[in-house]
Amino acid sequence: MLLVTACGSSSGDEAAAGTASTPKAGIQVVASTNVYGDIVKQIAGDKVEVTSIISDPDQDPHSYEANTQTQLSLSKAKVVIENGGGYDDFMDKMLKSAGNTSAKVLNVVDISGRKAPAGGALNEHVWYDFPSMEKLAAQLATTLSEVDSANGSTYSANAAAFTEKVKQLESTEASVKATSNGAGAAITEPVPVYVLSACGLVNKTPEKFSEAIEEGTDVPAAVLQETLGLFSSKQVKLLAYNEQTSGPETQKVLDAAKANNIAVVPVTETLPSGKDYLSWMTGNLNAIRSALS
Repeated sequence: MLLVTACGSSSGDEAAAGTASTPKAGIQVVASTNVYGDIVKQIAGDKVEVTSIISDPDQDPHSYEANTQTQLSLSKAKVVIENGGGYDDFMDKMLKSAGNTSAKVLNVVDISGRKAPAGGALNEHVWYDFPSMEKLAAQLATTLSEVDSANGSTYSANAAAFTEKVKQLESTEASVKATSNGAGAAITEPVPVYVLSACGLVNKTPEKFSEAIEEGTDVPAAVLQETLGLFSSKQVKLLAYNEQTSGPETQKVLDAAKANNIAVVPVTETLPSGKDYLSWMTGNLNAIRSALS
């Protein structure tokens, strides 16, 4: 077993927990998470067989044990989709170990064009950024058409249909923003910040708090107290709480939100069971709208 870990690590050694399915037929595509695996399926349908490495919604997405099945899937892949930005650098390591030099590798952070702000860190959770997913859909259609030109028109049409639905999500964000009046929001990790910002919300959480939670380090006592004060002083309208990573400090934040009647919006890093990308994000937006009402 090769132990690799991910999610916001600048060293690129973090990943989420999950198991890979064994491809049977069609173009072999390997995605680092089931979020990207689902988007591939929406664009390619039954023309591909997708292996999503990070796929378990019930486990903490900060550790993943690579196995021979995953390595085999990568060795056969024609297309590989990784998040990038330090989230899942284990993909590059495993692809190299698998000896697959011919696969077309799509790095979603690179495709998004997102960069770290001056003096700050990149928020690598770009699947919560709808314009980035539009860019990914376009690139997927192009790449799949290069691998399978006979079905190029199908990929282009499906990508256009997917993009239209993503634009509807953006319209919902805009309508929420029109009434949110720059309300404050708190987070446990930066996972949903792109969508919160697009909804006009201002992240009030001390950066040192969410950074420590994401990196799995202790939150300084003063920073924790500052974070808890957001709820008692009613500086925020909602708490976006990452359900897949929890500990004593995030529990204190959750308890503080509930004690002060601050709405809690659960978020995750991987697709919940029974959801596709579009229904998942629609639910997230509905939860944000409800929290602000």
